Amino acid sequence: MTKTRDTKPHIGIFGRRNNGKSSFINAMTGQDVAIVSEVAGTTTDPVKKSIEIEGLGPVIMIDTAGIDDTGELGKKRIAKSKETLKIIDLAILLITHNTFDEIEKEWITDFCKQDVPFLIIHNKSDEQEIGLPLLEVIRDKYDVPVVSFSARFPDKQDDVIKAIREQMPESAYSKKPLVGDLISYGDVVLLITPIDIEAPEGRMILPQVQVIRDVLDNDGIVAVCKEREADAYIRRMNPKPALVITDSQVFPKADAAVPKEIPLTSFSIVLARQKGDFDHYMQGTPYISKLKDGDKVLILESCTHHVSCDDIGRVKIPRWLSNFTGKKLHYEVVAGLNVIPGDIKEYAMVIQCGSCMITRKQLIGRLKPAIDAGIPVSNYGMAIAYVHGIYNRAIAPFTREGKADYL
Repeated sequence: MTKTRDTKPHIGIFGRRNNGKSSFINAMTGQDVAIVSEVAGTTTDPVKKSIEIEGLGPVIMIDTAGIDDTGELGKKRIAKSKETLKIIDLAILLITHNTFDEIEKEWITDFCKQDVPFLIIHNKSDEQEIGLPLLEVIRDKYDVPVVSFSARFPDKQDDVIKAIREQMPESAYSKKPLVGDLISYGDVVLLITPIDIEAPEGRMILPQVQVIRDVLDNDGIVAVCKEREADAYIRRMNPKPALVITDSQVFPKADAAVPKEIPLTSFSIVLARQKGDFDHYMQGTPYISKLKDGDKVLILESCTHHVSCDDIGRVKIPRWLSNFTGKKLHYEVVAGLNVIPGDIKEYAMVIQCGSCMITRKQLIGRLKPAIDAGIPVSNYGMAIAYVHGIYNRAIAPFTREGKADYL
C-alpha cells in the first residue's frame, strides 16, 4: 500500500471584535499564545500560531481581526482576514450572546465560495447560552456543528475537538505520494540534481529531500548524481532505474542522457501532480504557443528567496518563453503568498512554481482566481519541458496518453 505523510491542518478563527477569538485559542492550547484584551480590535493582522491540541495533534491556527471592524483601516484588516480563506482547511466562526445576523451570513457565504468547511462556536456561554431558536436556525440552514463553549471554563473542549474532526477534510491530514504510487518494492529512482549557483551550500533543496523521503517511505531505492555524470551512470546501472527525476533547468541534458524507454520527469512536475490542479496545468501549458506580442505572463513563486543572476523564475523562464514564442512578452513575478497586483484578467497566462513550501489548499486557493477567470495556468517544470520540446515525455509517467505520444 502506498504510504502518505502527515501535514499540519490550517484553521482560521473568525468572529466579531471581542467575541473572544484569542481567548478561545488560548483555552484550546492551554497556554497564552494569543494576546487577550478587553479592548475591541486588539488583533489586527492575521497571526499564525503553530500549536499542539491534545487529541487533535499539530495544527496551524490563524487568529484574525474582527469581522465587524470599521473605518478605512478596519476594511483593510477585514480584507487581510478574507485572504486567509485561500490558505485554510477549516474555518471556525465564533459568535456570542446569540448574535447572528448579516455579517456572519456574509462570511459563511465567503467560506462556501472558497470551499472552506466550517463550524460555529457560541463562545462566552458562561455569560449567555445559545438559544434553541438560533441553534435550530443555524443547523437547519447550514447543517454544521454548533458548539456552546466558554473560554473561561473550557469544560467542553472535547466537544470542540470532535466538531473539528468532523468538519476537517481528510486532505488536510494526508497528502498524495510524490512518486510512491509509480514504483514497486526495490525499484531504483535516479535523481539528477545539478549543483550550481542556486543550489544551497551544504544541503539539498527541499523538493529533492521530499522526493528522497517519499521513495524511501515506499520501499524504493534512491540514486543521486549531477547532470554531467548521468549518461555514464545510467549505462552502468543494472537494473535500470524505474524512474528518473531531474531538475527542470537541465531537462534537455537529462532528455538526451536518459534512454527513451525509461520514464523521465522533473521535481517541479512531481510536486505539481501532488499539490496542484494537474488537469488544469495540462490544459493550460500548451497555451504557451498561443501567446501574443504584449501579453502579460504572471509568474508565481511559493516562497521568498535570494534572487541570483540566473534565477529560474525571474530570469530563465522569461528568457525561454520569449525565445520559444518569438513574442515580446511582459512578466510579473509575485513571491510568497503576496497579493497579486491588479486584475487577474490582465494576464494572458499564469505559471506557478512547484510549491514545495506551501500546502495544497494554499496552492489551489492561489490559482483559483485565474482558473475561475478562464486564464491558462501552468507549472515551472511543465512550461520548461514544453518550450524544450519534451513536454509529452515529461508528463508521460502520469498519463497514458502522454506515454503513447512520446514513445
